[in-house]
Parts: sequence; C-alpha cells; structure tokens
Amino acid sequence: MVLASALISGFKSEISTKIFGFWGHIHITADAASYSILDTYNYPISNRQAFYPSMDTISRVTLEPFGSALGLEGGEAKTTNGGVDHIQQFIVLPGVVSVYAAGERLPTQEALILKGIAEDYDWDNFGRYLEEGERLVIRPDSVSRGIIISSITANRLKVGLGDRIDFAYIARDLKERPRAFTVTGIYKTGLEEYDRQFALVDIKQPRALLGWEEDQVGGFEVIIDDLADLELLSNYIHYEVLPQDLYGESIRRKVSELFNWLDIQDYNWAIILTLMIIVAIINMMTALLILILERTNMIGTLKALGQSNWSIRQIFLYYAGFIIVGGLLLGNFIGLSLCWVQDRFGLVHLDEESYYLSVAPIEISWPTIIALNLGTFLVTLIFLIVPSYLVTRIDPVKAIRFK
Repeated sequence: MVLASALISGFKSEISTKIFGFWGHIHITADAASYSILDTYNYPISNRQAFYPSMDTISRVTLEPFGSALGLEGGEAKTTNGGVDHIQQFIVLPGVVSVYAAGERLPTQEALILKGIAEDYDWDNFGRYLEEGERLVIRPDSVSRGIIISSITANRLKVGLGDRIDFAYIARDLKERPRAFTVTGIYKTGLEEYDRQFALVDIKQPRALLGWEEDQVGGFEVIIDDLADLELLSNYIHYEVLPQDLYGESIRRKVSELFNWLDIQDYNWAIILTLMIIVAIINMMTALLILILERTNMIGTLKALGQSNWSIRQIFLYYAGFIIVGGLLLGNFIGLSLCWVQDRFGLVHLDEESYYLSVAPIEISWPTIIALNLGTFLVTLIFLIVPSYLVTRIDPVKAIRFK
C-alpha cells in the first residue's frame, strides 16, 4: 500500500508538473479561440490589457458562490491558499521545417509548431528540461534567430547545436513565408506529444510571419502559487478580472485527455488498495481462528471460572490488534525503505514512450500514509469481530477435556 500510494502520487505529480511547466496553469485567449490552444494564431489579442503584467500581484482571493450577486442562495464562499505567481505572453504557429546541408535543402521535412515566447518567459519552470545549449536571450529591441527544439525533433532532422533549420508558414493566400533559425538549445520533457510538435522561438518571429501588430499575441499563460487553487483561480480570473471578449480556462480543461488519463490511476490505486486489504483481512481472520482453536482448553477453563464470552473475545481481539500493529510497523519500514531507495537511486525504470517518464517517481504523502495505517488497522480489526464469535460456541465442559 505504501509503495502503491507513493508511486501513483509521484507519477501523477511528475506528469502534471511537466504539462504545467510547458503550458502554465491557466490560459487567457480570445473567446473565439477558447476551444483549442493551436487555434489561437487565428485570433490575435492585444497585450495592452489592464491585467498585464500586474496580474502577478493577485494574492489570496475569495470567490463568492455562483448566483450570490443575484441574491440566490448557493454554496459557501471559497478562499484560495495563494495567488498568481507569473503571467507571460505566447504565440503558437504551425508550419513545416526543413534542413539545409552544404547549401542544399535536404528532402527531410517535418511538421512543427513554433511557440513564441517573450522576455517575460518563466525559465524556472521550463529550464529544467533543457538538455543541451542555452536559453533563448530575448530582448525587446532585437529579434533572436535562435530556436530550441526537442531531442525527438533533433534526431528526426539529424541536427544539433549551431545547425540551421528553415521554417515555412503557409498563409491563407497559400503563399509560403519562410524563416531561417539556428538551433541554440535542445530540450526533453518526456511528453512525446509535445516534444514531437513544439519548438521555442522569439515571439517576434511568429508575429512577423503572421503579419500582426507589435502589441498582438496569441494569449497569456498564468502560473499560480498553489495547484490546489487551479479551478478557483481560473474562475476568479475569468469572471472577475478579464474583459468580456477574453476567455480564461485552466490547462486541466484545455488538455483534459491527459488529465483524464492521470485520474484513471486513482482507480488503479483503489483496486490495489482493496485487494491488499482483502488479503490482510483473510490472513488475520485465519490467524485468529487458529489462535482460538489452539486455546480451546484455556477458553473452557476461563468460562468455567466465570469469564463472559465478550471478555474472552476481547483477549483475542487485543492480541490480534497487537499482531496487526506489528505487521503495520514492519510493512511501513520496508515500504518506506524501498521508496527511499527508488527515490535516491532510481533503480526501477519505465518505458518513456509509454509512461512519459524514464524512472518510476516517488512522492510520499504523510497524511495518506497515516490514513492508510489507521484505515487498515480499524477495518481489519472490525472484520475480526466475526471470527471471534467462535468463542461463544465453545462449551466449557467439552473444552476442558479437549486436547
């Protein structure tokens, strides 16, 4: 149980961190582009907004229940644990990349989506995934020709740091708008769905290819302090901060298919937990029955001396509880030790293409561990009340003669 909870919690946490590190926690886009992140390049918005860049000053907020402004009774007002940590601009632009070698374009061409980032980009979240090269240096008074591609893209195109790749955007008039870039960095998040598609560039590059004004962007990414506040802050920003023509939504809803897949892991954990508890109950019931049968003579003697059935049953239940506590202590020690070994040395590896992680992650939640121990102890002990009824079936006369 300890291992299962630590592994599943670590798995969900690591995958969520990667998704949020790539996209932020909340997206602000034009209302018409709310359906898909990749559709935002068709609906530019201005970065001259009342909330930008001052949104990061939002701290703890309280959101009244829906309908309270109309005098309707609903739920209770909810307050966040934290606020907004950062807000940044972005533009996404799909196109095709090709490679030049010895002055000639090679036949290899791949679809690629440019993610334009500005000087306000939060590298603390994404920088950890940079395997080679350096971060993009983006200045407001110049245009960077650098591009950061994924290791998957680099392997497919057979390029490395310092190599040139050409990106072409096919406009609505079917004219090709090319742009040359130099590979300055290679990243790897492990999320193949994103690594295979996206590259980071200066936001001024996709803006120029689209023919947008200097103040136009595809949207804003909002990074919050506490993940527990995601839905609450998303609703607060959408209803209380944004103008009517803009739409705010959490990334959990934008890429719901990945998070739905993560939520399925809770069912796996529940199944494992249930199976383990059933095994524990069966083992302890069997052990208690054996203890009672081995002490039949003693039970008969105690009954002959005037002991009640319940007082005798208590003796066996206390002893069973002692056995359970000993098993819990030993199980916690072994389970937590294995968790420490995996967290420290990463002995168990995963297929990264299937699980988005190369090493099985560990995240220990002490409230969960405590709840597991208390729950297992109480549930198992409650089920032991049933076999303890065997004590009431023992006749003192026959039991004393029992050998």
